[in-house]
Amino acid sequence: MRGNVSGWYARLDRECEDRIEQMNIWLDAWEEALRTHQPQASQLPNDWPTLPASLLTDPGHVLDHLLCRHDAESDGRSPRGAHPTPTRLADAIIADELREDISMNAEPVQSNVNLAALPPAFRAQAQAMNHQQDAARDAEIDEETEREIADGMRTRTGVPLPFADPAVGGGLFPSRILKWHGEKIADVPLEDREQDTRILLSSMQLLDVCEVAATMTRRRLLLSCIRSGLVSLDDNPKEGVLARSEAVSIFDDVVRVGDALRDDWPWSERPRLLMGNPPWLRIKDRFRGHPDGSTLRKELGEELRNLREDDGSLRFSTLRGNVNLYRLFLERSLQLVRSGGRVRLIVPDSLLREQSSAPLRRLLVDSHEWTGIWTFPESARLFTGVTQGVLILGITVDGVSEELICHGPAEANELCSRNGLDKDVPRFALDRERWGRWGREEWAVPRLPRDRYERQTLLTIIDELAGLPRLAESNHWLAGKSRLRVRVGEVDQTTWSADIKPWKKGSRGTPFIRGIHFRNDEQKGIWLHHPSMNSSIDENAAERKQAQWRGPIEAPAHPRLACQAIVNAQQMRRLRWVVLPAGCVLGNSVNHLELPEEVGEKLANEKGDLDSALTWLCELLNDNRLDAWARAWAANNNVNNYELEMLPLPPSESTAPSQLA
Repeated sequence: MRGNVSGWYARLDRECEDRIEQMNIWLDAWEEALRTHQPQASQLPNDWPTLPASLLTDPGHVLDHLLCRHDAESDGRSPRGAHPTPTRLADAIIADELREDISMNAEPVQSNVNLAALPPAFRAQAQAMNHQQDAARDAEIDEETEREIADGMRTRTGVPLPFADPAVGGGLFPSRILKWHGEKIADVPLEDREQDTRILLSSMQLLDVCEVAATMTRRRLLLSCIRSGLVSLDDNPKEGVLARSEAVSIFDDVVRVGDALRDDWPWSERPRLLMGNPPWLRIKDRFRGHPDGSTLRKELGEELRNLREDDGSLRFSTLRGNVNLYRLFLERSLQLVRSGGRVRLIVPDSLLREQSSAPLRRLLVDSHEWTGIWTFPESARLFTGVTQGVLILGITVDGVSEELICHGPAEANELCSRNGLDKDVPRFALDRERWGRWGREEWAVPRLPRDRYERQTLLTIIDELAGLPRLAESNHWLAGKSRLRVRVGEVDQTTWSADIKPWKKGSRGTPFIRGIHFRNDEQKGIWLHHPSMNSSIDENAAERKQAQWRGPIEAPAHPRLACQAIVNAQQMRRLRWVVLPAGCVLGNSVNHLELPEEVGEKLANEKGDLDSALTWLCELLNDNRLDAWARAWAANNNVNNYELEMLPLPPSESTAPSQLA
C-alpha cells in the first residue's frame, strides 16, 4: 500500500511538474467535491493518475504530502524523503490534550472508600455529603468555565484560546482542531454555535516562514470548516454557521507569513495552547539547492546563536553542537506561550538522551513543568519511510517538574482519536529524585523495554550502576594523572579508500579492522573475525574485502581495547569490545580506549602483562549489565565517544579501587 501511494506521487510529477499547481488543482477538486457531493477523485483532471483508495478519505493529508515535497525540493533535498505528520497522530495528541485540559477542571476526585462497606446509617449520611460536595463542585466548574468562555479564553467545545502553531506548514493541527470543534459543537445551543466558531477562528495564531504554505493553509482551513459544517460553502445565511466571506477574511488575518525563530511574535496576546511538528532539520542541511548555500547556512547559524531579546539575554540559550531547528522551535515555544499554558510538540526521541540536548532538557525541568512524554521506537514506523524514533512532548509553561509520566514504547496502532493512547501502552512515573540521580541532573530519560519483567530488570540495573563514577571521570578507579579517553579509529575509510585492499589467501601485511570484523554468540562470546586471524574465511566473504592496510599511517606497536562503533538496531548487543592485537589499524567506524600510560602499567603489573590486563578489562566492559545500560541510554544507533566515556564501569571483585589508585 505504501509503495502504491509513493508511486502515485511519482506518476503525478510526470503529468504535472509544477508542485504549486499540483496543490492548487488538488484544493480546487476538494472544493468542487464539497459543492457537488461527488468523490474528489472524479473532480481531478483526466490526465492525473488514478487516485489510490488510501488517499480518498483524507484530502488534507495529500495536501500535507504535496507541500512537504515542495519544501524539500526548494531546500535542495530529495522529495522522496519528505513525509508529512500522520493525521492519526495529530488527532491523538489533540484528543489527549483537550481531554486532559477538561479533566483538570471537571473530573471529581474519586473516593477510595466503598460506600457499600459502611453501615446503613453511615452510608446514608456519606451519600448526602457526597451529593452536597458534587453540587458545589459542579457549580464552581460551571462558573469557572463560563467565565473563561465569556473572556474568550475557551470555546464552548473546550478548546483553550488562543491556539498557536509557529510552523504551521499545511495547517494539519489547526484543521484537526476544527474537526474536533465541529464534532463537539452539536452539544452547544444552536444560537451560540456561530459565535463560538467565530471566537475559535479569530483566536488562532498560525505562522509559517513560507508564503506558499500560508496560502495553502488558508484554503485548507476554509475547506475543513465547510466539511465540518462550521462555514457555509457560499454567503447564503444559515443559522449556526459562518458565512464564507467572513471565514475567508478571518483566515487572511490569522494565517501569517513570518519567521517565529528570528522575528517578534506578530500577535499581542500570548497563546494558551501551542501544538505542532516543527522542522526536523539541521541548519547545515538548509539551502542545499542554493548557489550561495554555504554562506547562507553560516550566516543563519551565526544570527541564531547571537540573537538577543530586548533585555540583552540570548533568545536561544540552549544551543549546542549542530543547530537543529526543532530544538530552536521548542525553546521559542516556551517563550511564546503564557504562564500556565501548554506546549505539545512532535520531536525526535534522540532529544531524551543525546548530550547536545542536555541544556534544553535542563531548561524543561528547571524552568517549566515537563509533565509527560509519549515514545515511539524506530520499529513503530510512525512516519511512513522514516526510521527515526518519535517523541511527543507535553509541557506546562513556568510550572515545576516533580514527576515525568512516560508512556511507551508505543506502536502506531495504539494511537486513539478519542483518548490519545490505548490503555495498554506501558506507563512509568519517573520522580525527580531518582531521575536526577540517574542522569547527573542532565535529565536524560532511558529507553525502556515494553515487557514488564524486562523493564523491571533494567530499572534495577540502572539503579545499581547510576551511583558509580564514570570511565572518563577523575574519581574513577581507572583514572590516572590524565583522564581516560575514547578515540575514533585512525583511518578515515573514505579519505584513504585507495590504500585499503582486500585480504587474499596467503596475504601478509597490516590488518585493517572494521565493524564487520566484530562477531559474537553465546558460546564463544565476542571475537575478531578477520582473515589475518582466521585463514579459513571464505575467499568471497565480506570480511576479506577492505581488510588490508597499505597506507602511510603506522600501526600501533601495542595492543588496544576496541569497540564496534555502529551496531545494527536488530542486534541483541549494543557494545562489542575486543582486545585488538598490536600491529592492527582501525577504521573510523570503530572506537578504541586510550588508557593513561600509568594506568596501563599498573594494570600490567597487577595482571602479569598488558595483554592479560586488557583481556581482564575487556571482560568487565562486555558485562551484560553494562551493555543493558548502554542500550538504555543510547540516543541513536551510533555509539558516540561521550557515551562510552560515561559508562559506569564497576571494578572486578578481585581488584579493589585502592589497588589501582
